[in-house]
Amino acid sequence: MLKVGLTGGIGAGKSEVSRLFAASGAVLIDADRIAREVVEPGTPGLAAVVEAFGEEILAPDGSLDRPRLGSVVFADAERLAVLNSIVHPLVGARSAELERTAAEDAVVVHDVPLLTENGLAPLYDLVIVVDASPETQLDRLVRLRGMSEEDARARMAAQATRDQRLEIADIVIDNDGPLAGLGERVAAVWADLVRRARP
Repeated sequence: MLKVGLTGGIGAGKSEVSRLFAASGAVLIDADRIAREVVEPGTPGLAAVVEAFGEEILAPDGSLDRPRLGSVVFADAERLAVLNSIVHPLVGARSAELERTAAEDAVVVHDVPLLTENGLAPLYDLVIVVDASPETQLDRLVRLRGMSEEDARARMAAQATRDQRLEIADIVIDNDGPLAGLGERVAAVWADLVRRARP
């Protein structure tokens, strides 16, 4: 089994790379998706988040109001650390559980947005960073996701810097240009991963 950590700054295109790997046959373990699962209504995770942040972070249906919580934590490093201390151990436990079900010769791709920030690189056989310039990230967040420039900049500032991500990369997938050539670059990396995963 080859354990790969996949990361990239917000708006760099990591989700698209992740999708392409999964389509190629990777066992994908998506930390963001798991992070949503562990705070679904009725979970101990949601109860802990409510205890830390109050009932006002709940939507009328009792689910987590993610945009509201986001606006609270992304502007405040201390509160973000509190949220992470609740959610990250739950995500880690679930990810390990999913990994144990993968085949021996599988390429297991862990899609982890905060891999750099949380010092998780040593957990993987190699780390792939999807890279784009801060200008490209900002443009995508504002133009494609409809964020305000202020919100986009705050989210980017809450993450590791581009240099910090590149420092831990074993493989860099450049996604600064149009999406058109991305599939080809990902296919080349995938072929390399499959070779490495062979016993």
